[in-house]
Amino acid sequence: MGGQACVFYGAAQFSKDVDFLLLSGETNFSGLHEALCELGAVRIAVPRFDPAILDRGHAVHYRCKAAGVEGLRVDIMTKLRDLPDFDALWARRTTITDAEEREVHLLSIPDLVDAKKTQREKDWPVISALVEGHYQSLGNEPTRERIDFWLRESRVPERLLDLVKRFPREAEALRGSRPLLAHAISGELPALREALDAEVRAEQEKDRRYWEPLKREMEEFRRQERE
Repeated sequence: MGGQACVFYGAAQFSKDVDFLLLSGETNFSGLHEALCELGAVRIAVPRFDPAILDRGHAVHYRCKAAGVEGLRVDIMTKLRDLPDFDALWARRTTITDAEEREVHLLSIPDLVDAKKTQREKDWPVISALVEGHYQSLGNEPTRERIDFWLRESRVPERLLDLVKRFPREAEALRGSRPLLAHAISGELPALREALDAEVRAEQEKDRRYWEPLKREMEEFRRQERE
């Protein structure tokens, strides 16, 4: 669900860890712990593994020590900000099969884009690359869902100008939910660039507000472990 998924999609992001979104449930957790034991994984930070803590939006962090994966970090979550529950994400996942017939399940590109809307500056160029790659691959096969995704999520001003010209009716319908489309429709490129920057800042602030109570909980977890 993180940087490694971006690599699969061609929006390469340097990442030293692997982030997994996991279905919350006793059977799945049992399989997770078996896999972590095989990897020689040890928890490296707070919080401890606890389904209730995971369901509040925290991640549990591990470092692998088994041969061949020494130093690999694995982060586990069961809930993502502003995304639906696991069943919905799983239903629209992307599945890739490698040369050895092993399946890799990825968040869909629209869901990955939403997951990447964080405070971190490095995530926003990746979002742009994901959306642009999606358009480059499927632009000749527009559907209602794809057009909606491109108009809502494109971060390239020139691309937005092209999109509103190509899909004027759909762009007009989305002006209420993404006001900056008005600048694209009127061809106001400087105003569009400013609005895109403001949109990033608003999303970053939204992410900060989401994590504030979780960070306070993290401090309490650290205090409890010290004691």
